[in-house]
Amino acid sequence: MPYPSPPERPRGRWGRLVPRLLAVVALVLGAALAGPAPAAHAAVTLSRVTGFGSNPGALNMYVYRPASLPANPPVVIALHGCTQNAQVYADNSGLPQLADRDRFLLVLAETTTSNNLNKCFNWFQGTDNQRGQGEALSIRQMADHAVSAYGVDSRRVYVTGLSAGGAMTAVMLATYPEVFSAGAVVAGLPYNCTKDNGPYTCMSPGVDLSPGEWAQRVRDAYPSYTGPWPRTAIWYGDQDTTVVPRNATELRDQWTALHGLPQTPTRTSSIGPDATRHDEYVASDGTVAVEVNRVPGINHGTPVDPGTGTEQCGSTGAPYFLDSICSSHWIARFFGLDGSGPGTGSLPAPTGLTASGVTDTGVSLRWNAVDGAADYVVQRDGNPVATPSGTSYTDTGLSAGTSHTYAVAARDAGGTAGSRSGTITVTTTGSAAACHTGSNYTHVQAGRATTTGGYTYAKGSNQNMGLYNTFVTHTLKESPTGYYSIADGGCP
Repeated sequence: MPYPSPPERPRGRWGRLVPRLLAVVALVLGAALAGPAPAAHAAVTLSRVTGFGSNPGALNMYVYRPASLPANPPVVIALHGCTQNAQVYADNSGLPQLADRDRFLLVLAETTTSNNLNKCFNWFQGTDNQRGQGEALSIRQMADHAVSAYGVDSRRVYVTGLSAGGAMTAVMLATYPEVFSAGAVVAGLPYNCTKDNGPYTCMSPGVDLSPGEWAQRVRDAYPSYTGPWPRTAIWYGDQDTTVVPRNATELRDQWTALHGLPQTPTRTSSIGPDATRHDEYVASDGTVAVEVNRVPGINHGTPVDPGTGTEQCGSTGAPYFLDSICSSHWIARFFGLDGSGPGTGSLPAPTGLTASGVTDTGVSLRWNAVDGAADYVVQRDGNPVATPSGTSYTDTGLSAGTSHTYAVAARDAGGTAGSRSGTITVTTTGSAAACHTGSNYTHVQAGRATTTGGYTYAKGSNQNMGLYNTFVTHTLKESPTGYYSIADGGCP
């Protein structure tokens, strides 16, 4: 369907309304062009909130409040995909289940057909994706209301969303970086791709800019801001034909550049029952500033894993909730909502942390017990990786010849972590990543890259290496075997 031209702007009230009604009304983010999703059974009870601000974006606000919500809780703001609504997203994403478990307030923003006939958040419109106006300001007002009305900790405000909601998540991180500590973009796009491109072009085939160019678009959203930038998780299906996987690469480029990090992952592992590829980009203080999660074998939607296991959540009861991995569980962990964030409890730091065994792909740890501990949080390189009930843990899925720093903290019965132990650094056995330098032609012939439309792409990372010829040269890092990423700045 062609992208419609903007109508001539009428005067008065309708002059403000008509462009909203007509702008890209058939945009397919979040639910493609398959038509409205069937209404899901309202399994989750939501409360409608009005009067949360001037609401220039004309959005609806809903809240899910767990029964055992503590004082000064964190809040997650969730943004649905096209043709969906707050109820469908709550019923199927698994977020309310995690709000009960991890005790955070859940706010669901909702757009309507009055804003966009497909009920897409207008991530592509200048009137809605800029600071201080439109839908972006409405969502920011929801965050402010959560702080004032529910006593939310203003230091722990997070945002996530699917597709159009994922693209709007990137908008919120860019336009209000002082509000959001972190965000998770699911099947979304880099901020302000539509500055000089149509939304369909951004979605597929995607737009390739340098990391510096992408980062500048975020800086331009709030020129006086000096940081720090929100931490960012990126999720996508590797078979997505609606918002193609290139967008995940461009998002990664945008946010790693903002954090001053290279575009080569610090470490790579597999998570979940489907071996989702998990790339982490670690800042100098040991925290994971950016992560990219590539879910194998799925198209466009929210990855869920129905069940009652500790890493399961969500439902496939509506379109675009895809049985694979519980992305909401891992997003909550990335946000530090599972009790693995900064220690605020009274339990003392565990002592005696040591490595009891090391292999090519794993590290075994043990430590002394803490009186009153219900369980423990193990952190690898500043990022929580497990919450064992005992005083030992084996960290697996690591790359050979890589170094990692570990710490552990005890949690009380309420799930609050106490002081963190001292750190130890452990190096896995075996050889480090292999490095290959050559022309793009050589890389393709050696099976390290592919060529499409005259351009070369690294296998695995899908990074654009430039024209397919013998004149352009790159160094590729291979880690793990068969996965290549550009490492011109140094390898391994």
